[in-house]
Amino acid sequence: MSFFDTSFLIDLLREQRRNLSGPAHRKLEAMGESPVRISVFVVCELEVGVALSRVPEETKRVHLLCQHFEVVYPDGRFAAVYGTTLAEIRRRGQSVSTMDLLVATVTLVENDTLITRNLKDFQKIPGLQVESY
Repeated sequence: MSFFDTSFLIDLLREQRRNLSGPAHRKLEAMGESPVRISVFVVCELEVGVALSRVPEETKRVHLLCQHFEVVYPDGRFAAVYGTTLAEIRRRGQSVSTMDLLVATVTLVENDTLITRNLKDFQKIPGLQVESY
């Protein structure tokens, strides 16, 4: 099982809007029937985009896309994994955005792979399995 990052879903939406079969669509096709989930934090980032958009159809498109995936919410394991992961990043003298760490922590808790275009930032997160497209 895998998780999609926000960058993947944005690329997928852009490709759909342009009627293209780009890298996101090819990755989705290559995955076949493999189950994919998204974290509630990815949904939050998409909602920010919708709120900032001046295109009314964008809300419908985002909500329709999100219906195709199981949305995973933090559970009792989340806080400890978040804390130890951020502490390790800080010990290394690095930083990571809060939203990236929230998205990554859900993936870490579920011991899955995060599919993203944003390898540079997510590769800073110890133990996170990331895959590009």
